[in-house]
Amino acid sequence: MKAAETVSGACLCGGVEIEIDMPAFWAWHDHSEASRRAHGAAYATYAGCWKSKVRIARGEKLVSTFVDAERKHVRSFCSRCGTPLMFARGGSPKWLNVPRALFAGRIGREAKYHLAIGELQDWAYLGAPVGPLKGYPGVSIEKSRKAPRAKAGLFEP
Repeated sequence: MKAAETVSGACLCGGVEIEIDMPAFWAWHDHSEASRRAHGAAYATYAGCWKSKVRIARGEKLVSTFVDAERKHVRSFCSRCGTPLMFARGGSPKWLNVPRALFAGRIGREAKYHLAIGELQDWAYLGAPVGPLKGYPGVSIEKSRKAPRAKAGLFEP
């Protein structure tokens, strides 16, 4: 049997390195309030993996956990930089969800699915056109969404 290809990812400070076997089972965007708050972002993008396909390659002593006793969910994060590392749902003991952003390279799955889309926030960026903000290098601003003006004589009331 051929050995699985692995891909590694790391937290912000680099203290914790996680490996997963490729391909990840699936990937999705989670718009739920719990993930939004845990990540401090409009939504979290996860790679879902069998627990047996995920390893902490370095920095195990830096991994801290938060247990949601009511739901029996466990969220792991780096105790040094606070980066979310893993999310285990109480009702899915064989699965681990790993934030997609930990991995610079491909994981074998594209995030094409959305969970809790009904909880999408009205302030989330949804791909509007952007352009550079004058005087602020590296900063972009959403372009106005003006309706195209009708040319004189083309449209009659």
